Amino acid sequence: MATRVTTVEERWQQFFRWGPYVLLGVGGALAAASADEIMDHTRTLVAGALFAAVLALQLWWTAHQRAVLETSCETATLSVPGAPGPAALCYFTARTALAFGLTWTNPFFAVFACIGYFDAVHLLPPRPVAVRAGLVAVALTLAGSQSGGLPPRGIVQWVAFAGLFVLNGCLAVGLSHLGVKEAEKARERAATIEALARANARLEEALEENAALQAQLLVQAREAGVADERRRLAAEIHDTIAQGLAGVIAQLQAVGATTDPGLAQVRLRRAADLARHSLGEARRSVQNLSPVALEHDALPDALRKTVADWSERTGITTRFTVTGTEHPVHDEIAATLLRIAQEALANAERHSGAARAGVTLSYMGDELTLDVRDDGHGFDPAAVPARHRTGGFGLHGMRARAERLAGSLALETEPGHGTAISARVPLAPHD
Repeated sequence: MATRVTTVEERWQQFFRWGPYVLLGVGGALAAASADEIMDHTRTLVAGALFAAVLALQLWWTAHQRAVLETSCETATLSVPGAPGPAALCYFTARTALAFGLTWTNPFFAVFACIGYFDAVHLLPPRPVAVRAGLVAVALTLAGSQSGGLPPRGIVQWVAFAGLFVLNGCLAVGLSHLGVKEAEKARERAATIEALARANARLEEALEENAALQAQLLVQAREAGVADERRRLAAEIHDTIAQGLAGVIAQLQAVGATTDPGLAQVRLRRAADLARHSLGEARRSVQNLSPVALEHDALPDALRKTVADWSERTGITTRFTVTGTEHPVHDEIAATLLRIAQEALANAERHSGAARAGVTLSYMGDELTLDVRDDGHGFDPAAVPARHRTGGFGLHGMRARAERLAGSLALETEPGHGTAISARVPLAPHD
């Protein structure tokens, strides 16, 4: 069986409960042993009466403590149960007076009087003046004992008594003050520890909540990543395979409408080239690579070739212009502007009925601008249908591409006055 360890508080409770009896017994034994040398018959009778009174007082106090505990139905969590209070004040005052009387009859009874040093703080009202007064009264009794007994006899004994009284009083009050301060620090430390424990508990709860939120954010990020990849592939398919297939269909339809074998062969060759180009772009889109036009050329050269091929294939006179000082740009910026140009030209081919078109790439210091314009039919921007889940990407796709790079896309058009599309993309300092 495990042995229960007695706590410090329990040992102090035992001392305050049984210590007065032990010290009274020790003081009484020493007094009895020295009675023939120190005490006369009168002092002996007085000491006996005072001893009986002190014993009765201690028995009453013990019974009072037990009654307080039983009435409050609480465990002994204080060193002196039921204190301080009126009963405790009366007990301390009566015990100190009786101890002074006993010490007057025999200095050895000061052994019992010293108990006041230990429980004055617990028994007296929690006011510095009351506690100091009780300690000074105990010091007075002990100084009388230490100086040779009460009352002092002769000038030398009075001087010794006065010096010992001052010494005992200062030590008692000073040590009591230090004890009070230490008790306050202990309470502050306990309060701090309790506050830290509550803070740790709240921190653990917050960490648990954060873990759940992090897991939720990971799920949302994964879903957002999947959705973003789907949108990217959809836009790439629209800008590559869909446009390529539209071109293939247009060339094949032209083959069916011509009777010139040579022109038919040219159309078929263009359809095959478009099909191969679209297949290559589809593979690059799946692998998230840059457009094939940017594989060996910078953005201005890639746009120049794209515009030239588009003009030759559609028969629309198109001019490409570069303004500003050319310098390398980030691959994603180049790919975005090239895709926007391809989509704008494809829209012009399908819808505008234009005879002329122009593409301008402008380096403007901290931003790069792509302008695509034509002299076609134009349209009413308010009549452009909203993009549906299965609808095309057109203007919505171009705008989304620009905004993905913190850029913007502006549209100027009206029926009968052509169309102009302007995409602006900011450039980083290293671009």
